[in-house]
Amino acid sequence: MSSLILDALNVRVQGEGDKVLVFAHGVGTDQSAWQRILPFFTPYYRVILFDLVCAGSVNPDHFNFRRCTNLEAYVDDLLNILDALGVDRCFYVGHSVSAMIGILASIRRPELFIKLILIGASPRFLNDEDYHGGFEQEEIESVFQAMEANYEAWVNGFAPLAVGADVPLAVREFTRTLFNMRPDITLFVSRTVFNSDLRGILGLVKVPCCIIQTSKDVSVPASVAEYLKNHLGGENTVVTLRTEGHLPHLSAPAMLAPVIKRALSR
Repeated sequence: MSSLILDALNVRVQGEGDKVLVFAHGVGTDQSAWQRILPFFTPYYRVILFDLVCAGSVNPDHFNFRRCTNLEAYVDDLLNILDALGVDRCFYVGHSVSAMIGILASIRRPELFIKLILIGASPRFLNDEDYHGGFEQEEIESVFQAMEANYEAWVNGFAPLAVGADVPLAVREFTRTLFNMRPDITLFVSRTVFNSDLRGILGLVKVPCCIIQTSKDVSVPASVAEYLKNHLGGENTVVTLRTEGHLPHLSAPAMLAPVIKRALSR
C-alpha cells in the first residue's frame, strides 16, 4: 500500500536538513508549480512533493469518482504519504484546495503538523447570508457550463484571470497543467471544491497557521483571509502579498518565498 501511493502520486523527496517541509499544490496544477520556490528551501529542509490524485500528471485510472466526492479522500492520501515516508512532524504549505486539505489533516492528526502555511485558502467559495465567499451559485453554474461546452476555450480564458498578474510564463504554465487534466475530472473536482463548506470545522484547528493572500485574487476575496483569521482555533497570522492573482508561487515566487521562510521560522 505504502509504495503504491508513493508511486501513484509521484511522491518526491528533495533537499537537506532535519526538518520536513511538505508542498501541496491546488487544482489545475501539479507539483511542478513549486519549481521556482524550491531552491529557497531545499538547502535547509527535507522537502516532500506529491501530486493530488486529480492532477493531470497522475494516471487518471487512479481517480475514483465515488471516493473523491469530498476532500476527505485527499486527506487520506496526504496522511498515507506522510506515514509511508515515516514522517512524524512536518511543516505544511498548501495552495488553495490543499490549504483546506491541510486544515482537515491537522484536525485528524494535530501532532503531525508544526505549522500550516495556507496560500489562497477558502473554506467556502459561495456567498452566504453573513459571508462573502466571492461567488453566487449562478456564477459557479455558468463556469461549469463553460467547462463542459468547450474546455479549451474555458482554460484559455480562465488561466490569465486566475494568474491575475501580467506574467505570461505563469499563464503558460497554468494553461499547460490545466490541459494535462482530463476535462471530466477537472469538472468533477471543481464541483466538489466549489460546493464544499468547511466553515464549521475551522475552530477545531489548533495547529498555528499563516494565511497568505495576494492583494487581489479573483478566486478568494481579502475578506476570506480575515474570516479564516477570526475563526481558526489556533494562533494565526495573515500576510498580504503586494501582487495580484491566485497563484503567487507561479507569478511571484521571489516575493512569496521569503514570506514562507519567515512564517516557518516563527
